[in-house]
Amino acid sequence: MLRQFFILLFIGSFVGTNAQSPIDVLHYRFHIEITDNNDSIYGAAIIQFVVREKRPAIELDLTAIKKDGKGMLATVVAYRTGYSNSVTFKQEKDKLIIPSKWNKGDTAEVIINYKGIPADGLIISKNKYGHRTFFSDNWPDRAHNWIPCVDNPADKATVEFLVIAPSHYQVISNGLQIEESTLPDNKRETHWKENIPLPTKVMVIGAADFAVNYVGHVNCVPVYSWVFPENRNEGFYDYATAKDILAFYDNYIGTYPYEKLANVQSKTIFGGMENASAIFYFENSVTGERREESLIAHEIVHQWFGDMATEKSFAHVWLSEGFATYLTHVFIESKYGTDSLNKRMKNEREEVIDFVKSTAKPVVDSVSPYMQLLNANSYQKGGWVLHMLRRELGDSIFKKCIRQYYAAYAGSNAETADFRKVVEKISGKDLSTFFKQWLFTPENPSLDMSWKYDLKKKEVLVNIVQQQKTEFRFPIEIAFINSKGKKIIEKLVVDKKIKSFTIAMTEKPVTVMADPNVSLLFEGFVKEIK
Repeated sequence: MLRQFFILLFIGSFVGTNAQSPIDVLHYRFHIEITDNNDSIYGAAIIQFVVREKRPAIELDLTAIKKDGKGMLATVVAYRTGYSNSVTFKQEKDKLIIPSKWNKGDTAEVIINYKGIPADGLIISKNKYGHRTFFSDNWPDRAHNWIPCVDNPADKATVEFLVIAPSHYQVISNGLQIEESTLPDNKRETHWKENIPLPTKVMVIGAADFAVNYVGHVNCVPVYSWVFPENRNEGFYDYATAKDILAFYDNYIGTYPYEKLANVQSKTIFGGMENASAIFYFENSVTGERREESLIAHEIVHQWFGDMATEKSFAHVWLSEGFATYLTHVFIESKYGTDSLNKRMKNEREEVIDFVKSTAKPVVDSVSPYMQLLNANSYQKGGWVLHMLRRELGDSIFKKCIRQYYAAYAGSNAETADFRKVVEKISGKDLSTFFKQWLFTPENPSLDMSWKYDLKKKEVLVNIVQQQKTEFRFPIEIAFINSKGKKIIEKLVVDKKIKSFTIAMTEKPVTVMADPNVSLLFEGFVKEIK
């Protein structure tokens, strides 16, 4: 007999955020039961929210039963006063429609009983060792396949999960473990609670046979590794790098926002998924050779950018993925040197050039389905924008901008214009052209560059022609190397389609090269005119 989940909640005070829907969810309490007998789950959601706009009904996202039998069936919906106060509701496609008796500004609560086989979002499968596992995988808007919610990054709420599972499983989730209780029939209930508001994309549970290792503390934050028991030694060794990575970003960006960091071997469909305080990595990330240091760094950056400071909409996802991409490079540079940074930036420049040529899309892009945003614009070009911004501002001002932007939007949501305002305020520069051309223009500079030495005048003539449709404005460094190997670097400002420069030089250069310090996103090389 399945446990009935309706519970009377004590209504505490919860911190909400500004949302763009008629309701702003303050807190989710999910009771979930999983079993080894089949893939069905049984759940109850207790959802507290503020009414932003009075309407005859409120809508929650919840996938209905599909033709293949997968989906969630809401069985009972009740107002806060309890089971006896059930209401008539509708479930249409991906919406759960509940009649509203509330006025604007009211704080309300509904209780929803539901069951079904997840169509997506909660991945029930077997790991590479043949053991059954349950891992939620909500990004970008797949949470509603297994939990009723407002599945939008602009709506952030605190969350707790109470998971009943066969007793051989260990359960990981966001926040801190509140309680673990042994139940009859070889079952166990595990209660996790996160007190910092999260978007649904990073609310998770994972249930599997795990080996768990305590790695250490960073500023009183415990760091753990959760791996499959069969490769515990390799997993503990690989994931232990997270402690030093966390310490680096805690210093570079600001204090780590959550109460723990768990790095979890999982069955995510992604290489890594930045679930708040419980990062899921693909199962073959464990090798015993620490091959995934950059991946671990990328997902840890997301704890600040994407989880804590979240984009208002997926059109601005570069504020998450571009930041994680570039700040990974910053960590790698700090550990292995500038040459490692330059090598990574060169490789990613080629990826960006190829992608933009084939798609002609800007970085800030309202595309659907959202999975299409997992591209070189959101990641590599977003990272290149930050790299060029760092070169424009200098290291200390750039770091200050990153820290201040995070401080301003931690716990809330931002869009590209918000980041620009922070940077302009700190730097004192008008960066409207910079942001427009690099983030809202579906092109990159394609340059026809040539040089010629005038022996009589003892000068080099450099000619730069922008071949792309849109006229960009940017600085570019040109290096001149003489017969003795001496390098002279000139920084030239290109602000026209065709721009010529003359540089005094006592002898003809042996080699002339563009962008020697890898500071500009462009295509082209410098050729000599005889």
